[in-house]
Amino acid sequence: MKDNDIKKAVQKRYGAAALNAAKGTASCCGGDGGSSSCCDPISSDLYSSDEKRILPKEAVQASLGCGNPTAVAELCPGEVVLDLGSGGGIDVLLSARRVGPAGKAYGLDMTDEMLALARENQRKAGALNVEFLKGEIENIPLPDGSVDVIVSNCVINLSADKDRVLGEAFRVLRPGGRFAVSDVVVTGPVSEEVRRDMELWTGCIAGALDVSDYRDKLARAGFVDVRLETTRTHCGEGVEGAFASAFIRAVKPPL
Repeated sequence: MKDNDIKKAVQKRYGAAALNAAKGTASCCGGDGGSSSCCDPISSDLYSSDEKRILPKEAVQASLGCGNPTAVAELCPGEVVLDLGSGGGIDVLLSARRVGPAGKAYGLDMTDEMLALARENQRKAGALNVEFLKGEIENIPLPDGSVDVIVSNCVINLSADKDRVLGEAFRVLRPGGRFAVSDVVVTGPVSEEVRRDMELWTGCIAGALDVSDYRDKLARAGFVDVRLETTRTHCGEGVEGAFASAFIRAVKPPL
């Protein structure tokens, strides 16, 4: 599959998910709002009732992730956070509350419908320390060393060029900056048929990295103290036992 074809398919699927969420229809990782993955433990009950209570319902309904990266990022007041593939903005808005008015939370997304939904959710939440940027996670539109923490939720697996994504994440982090993401990883045998399935790619499955590959790519990008903890096993038909969600953490070395 060509990189550009994957990108267009991802935009189409998640653009539709944003429109569904704006209409009040809940979605899940995969974005169709009605697949069996909505009942999958990999993508359900990721946020506490307290977290959901303080957010616009559209932000919660547009949540398409496989984890809660803000829960493990250990954000501090005054920090600058960047969410790669921010979707409807749920993790950006949660991050903004944790870093406080002295900090800032950026969201980056390439899909116009998601950006429109996220900005409306920002308005409803009254979040002044938030900015949503249009762009691709392979080409982050921020300067070198401008971010303290990078979070992401089930998005890096959607990219066809993960080395570029991790290199860009390393570039924009300040020395000592932290990488704390949720993503889908491979934990068992995967057939070539699954790998070539565009529906499964845009559904957060076919593009996932093997656990050891994820570690190696982070190390090659320059990260240290790489930690990967699998959390929930995927139960979708035909891929049982082969995929799981994980918290992935790493650090850019200090000067």
